[in-house]
Order: sequence, then C-alpha cells, then structure tokens
Amino acid sequence: MTTQVLETPEVDLVYDVHGPPPAAGGRPPLFMVGQPMDAGGFGALASHFPDRTVVTYDPRGLGRSIRKDGRVDQVPETQAGDLHALIEALGAGPVEMFASSGGAVTALALVTAHPECVTTLVAHEPPLIAVLPDARAAERARAGVRDAYEDAGSGAGMAAFIVMTSWQGEFTDAYFAQPAPAPAAFGLPTEDDRSRDDPLLSDRSWAISDYRPDVDALTAAPARIVIAVGEESGDTFTARTSVAMAELLGQRPAVFPSHHGGFVGGESGYAGQPEAFARRLREVLDDAG
Repeated sequence: MTTQVLETPEVDLVYDVHGPPPAAGGRPPLFMVGQPMDAGGFGALASHFPDRTVVTYDPRGLGRSIRKDGRVDQVPETQAGDLHALIEALGAGPVEMFASSGGAVTALALVTAHPECVTTLVAHEPPLIAVLPDARAAERARAGVRDAYEDAGSGAGMAAFIVMTSWQGEFTDAYFAQPAPAPAAFGLPTEDDRSRDDPLLSDRSWAISDYRPDVDALTAAPARIVIAVGEESGDTFTARTSVAMAELLGQRPAVFPSHHGGFVGGESGYAGQPEAFARRLREVLDDAG
C-alpha cells in the first residue's frame, strides 16, 4: 500500500492505493468509499482483493484529510467533487466503486454529476431519508440523536443513535414514547466528554441523509448502479432506505452478508464478515462487467 496526498485549494485529500497498478486492458481501479468512516474501515475488505488496484480515501475533514475551506459540514455534492478530482488525478477512470452508508450517498451524487467516471457502483445501505414514506418521522428521530448528543455528549448521543438505527420498521409513536436510552446499557461512557463536533452524532452530516437522489439522471447514466443491503439488517432504517432507493431505480436490492458494517474486520467492535462480503462483492462486480 502507498499513501498519497492530492492537494486542492479547499482540502488536502489523503488516499491509499492498495495492490498492483491497473494492467492495460484489465479491470479498472476499485474505489471503496465511506462517510463518516474514513479509509481505515476498508482495510479488511481491501485485503481480499490482492489482485485489484483498490483505492481508499479519507473524505474532507475526516481522518487525515485536512480541510482548508473553513467549513465543518459534510455535503454529498462537495464530496462527489473531491472523488471526481481524485479519479482524474489518478488518470485511471472510469472506475468501479463500492460505497457504503454516507459514502453511498456521495457516490450517487458523483454518478449524477459525473456519470462518465464510474462503470459500476455498488451502493450499500445509503441513509436517504427522502425516499422513505415516514421521512418526517425519520427526520424527527435523527434530530433526537443530535439533541441527546448536544445535551449530554457522545455516550448519550451514541446510545440514541444505536436505538434509532436498530429500530425495526417505520418510526411510529411507539418509537418516540421510549425513554431516553442509558449509555451504560451499551457499554458507553456516561460522562459528558464535552465534544459537540462528531460528524455522526451532530447535524454536520445532515446534508448527507437529506440528499434527494435524481432518479432520472441516475437511470440515464451509463454506470450500472446496484443498491445493496445486509442480510441481517432486517427492517432497520438503512435497510428500508436501500429497498426504497432500489425500487425507485426499478430494481430489488442485492443482498450482502452480515449487517450495515458487514465488510468491517475484527479491528472494529462492529465486526462483520469481510471474507464472505468480499466474495459477494466480486460476484456483483463480475456480473456487472
């Protein structure tokens, strides 16, 4: 693996290139994109593609990528511009792309703005509130996570986030009638750490989950778009957004092993099944190719 930096007026983007350089006439690079997760979360998955050129990166303001634009919000169209710049800098486009969570939203924005950049996009559980029938309730649930974080810090915010993202089905009155979850019940710290800048728990990434996909542009794009969902995700928030987004594109979501973080290895407390996940990703990419 080699680590490089793409310097732009607004951000110094740090990215990692895994594996051999792309062979002439061979498969294009495979980009792996997350949000708010940075490149570190793709180590296990990338290791199962030793024959491919895999590119991972830290989105602006996250991990090692230093912002110079004076902003703290995370906007999918801006992130898509960064990805486009990175693909052009590598001179190896169009690319294949696996993108998960907020990264999947960024990738959909990329295909919308620069459809020539991607041959195949596997968009894994994009958290798109706008595609849900209970979008207003989902916004209220999201605001509850932000409020818990603002009121009592990361432990309280993460507990509220876990409850929200594990809730099965629409956000009904029963969801909002629950007492505030205790951080200790999830092994989280109970003390207020005084942080209020977490991109997951604050409102800094709301533009990601507020993104409204341009279905006409996506269906007209030359890229093949595959919406993916974890087999263990059930009827949770991001499973429901995945099913709804797939239906808008006239498809059913491709089912992948494990859960929302199914590609993550044992270095995380949220380990999935990265080897099985990689096999499934190869199948989907090969079908697309």
